[in-house]
Amino acid sequence: MDFIAPPDLAQTVAAALAEDIGSGDLTAQLVPASATGRARVITREAAVLCGAPWVDAVFAALDPSVRIIWRARDGDAIAPGQLLFEVEGPARPLLTGERTALNFLQSLSGTATAARRYVAAIEGTGCRILDTRKTLPGLRTAQKYAVRCGGGKNHRIGLYDGILIKENHIAAAGSIAAAVSAARALSAHVPVEVEVESLEELDQAFAADADMALLDELSLADLAEAVARNRRRTRPLGLEASGGIDLETIRAVALTGVDFISVGAITKHVRAVDLSMRLAVGR
Repeated sequence: MDFIAPPDLAQTVAAALAEDIGSGDLTAQLVPASATGRARVITREAAVLCGAPWVDAVFAALDPSVRIIWRARDGDAIAPGQLLFEVEGPARPLLTGERTALNFLQSLSGTATAARRYVAAIEGTGCRILDTRKTLPGLRTAQKYAVRCGGGKNHRIGLYDGILIKENHIAAAGSIAAAVSAARALSAHVPVEVEVESLEELDQAFAADADMALLDELSLADLAEAVARNRRRTRPLGLEASGGIDLETIRAVALTGVDFISVGAITKHVRAVDLSMRLAVGR
């Protein structure tokens, strides 16, 4: 399956390279300018591959003559010792780009791998895994891409493409009904979701005719009751469960019948995948 990289990819790569290179790569200058190199990148652990477009963009920005041959694709399950890609070209840009390229590949593969674990945990339930806005600063769209590679679904990208009315918004507006009414008045043509902390608040979200309800830290019994009430409606809402849900508890939550479960840990608690790059330099 092909995944569409985000439009700010080049900007993200440029910022990462500027952060690392600064006024110039002093160590790479120890290698003759005429030297060429060839490298192989393998994974030392099982994971889900993600980040190929960022690797391509890193080396293309440093030297367009660098050639990359991918042996696996984003979204693929990869095994320990597996060859991921080979890269060849002038040695200096290979050395300069190594760390930045691997940082992207390791981190995004870590996100995709985490997403895949949560997706696998609820397989067959009909529920979908959602990400959140709890992402690493500067890597929002990259991590959202990684979630898709892992089989998850993106919630809103930011504050501009969806309305999520939370406790503080409700308090400021005066009620759930008032908050939803104000959201509709914006004519923003985006989904309106309300966070609820009880079945009583869910009934208020029903009455306000929201598009979705985020069921925050409800018990399994209350989640099941929320699903039952929703199914009796002429126009059911999308129901999203959230709050303190981990790999041990997520299947039980999914089996209540909710449509979505959002998990901030997928993008917040990132553990980079262990990769290795070995470079051979010729003159």
